[in-house]
Amino acid sequence: MTRTFTYSGSPAYIVFGNGASSEVGTWIEKLGCKRALVLSTPHRAADGEALAKSLGALAAGTFSGAAMHTPVEVTQTAMAKATEVNADCVVALGGGSTTGLGKAIAWRTDLPQIVIPTTYAGSEVTPILGQTENGEKTTMRDARILPEVVIYDPELTVGLPIAMSVASGLNAMAQEPGNIDARGDALYGAWLCGTVLGAVGMALHHKICHTLGGSFDMPHAETHAVMLPHTIGFNAVAVPDLLSPVADLFGGSAGGGLHDFAKAVGAPFTLKELGLKQADLDRAAEIATRHPYWNPRPFDRAAIRALLQDAWEGRRPQN
Repeated sequence: MTRTFTYSGSPAYIVFGNGASSEVGTWIEKLGCKRALVLSTPHRAADGEALAKSLGALAAGTFSGAAMHTPVEVTQTAMAKATEVNADCVVALGGGSTTGLGKAIAWRTDLPQIVIPTTYAGSEVTPILGQTENGEKTTMRDARILPEVVIYDPELTVGLPIAMSVASGLNAMAQEPGNIDARGDALYGAWLCGTVLGAVGMALHHKICHTLGGSFDMPHAETHAVMLPHTIGFNAVAVPDLLSPVADLFGGSAGGGLHDFAKAVGAPFTLKELGLKQADLDRAAEIATRHPYWNPRPFDRAAIRALLQDAWEGRRPQN
């Protein structure tokens, strides 16, 4: 059967390779910019300062207040800093929190973005922004949100702690944290996943994770790691053919096999261990189902409440 479809590829520049982060200054100039605001989390403040120093006159300043789930108040503070230093672009160094801050600034100001990922988030290649305000996380999609340049440097991920490496990527290099080739493969995989996510819609998995993150301040990567086997197992009932490659990879069960794999490599596998209270599950199910959205398997509040209970307890998915 001949397929008919329309596809619009990402216009972002992707720079990939060991040591590629040394080219940041070149890309700032290629974008026609001269005053970059370097963004980071408080944990990576020293790295942000070092990057700004290496950029010399191309760096207008630094902002090290990026936070999980992109709180609007943090974005407003960062925008004030960008105005203060007369920044004409932003350079986001770090994981999904820093990438999200750069996107939030760009969505409001249309400043060009350069992202240097240090985790396996994948969000750096999507035109999607999730931000938190008044205890709820909302998502929007806009061309201005997509970064202009993404620089993948596997050498920058070597210092990523094992627990975060596993939670961020659920990858096979957990036994060899210094293996630069394995780190490169994981970073390449993150790019592929993010590219797909940027071209399709988001369904059950992201809706639940955004609810848990935005309304209950759950850690981003770890929450995704816990929920993924359960959401995949839930949808496998409706689309077993589409998930058969995943099931084959994990011994015949997409959700159950991924759960076993995650547990074997030391990833978190219960919402309880991440700090979510059982008393919060009712409210989480209500928020996650408040607005109808597409999913390959129909669901209601009771179904999501049961799925969250399984994830809270760490029960192995059956599908």
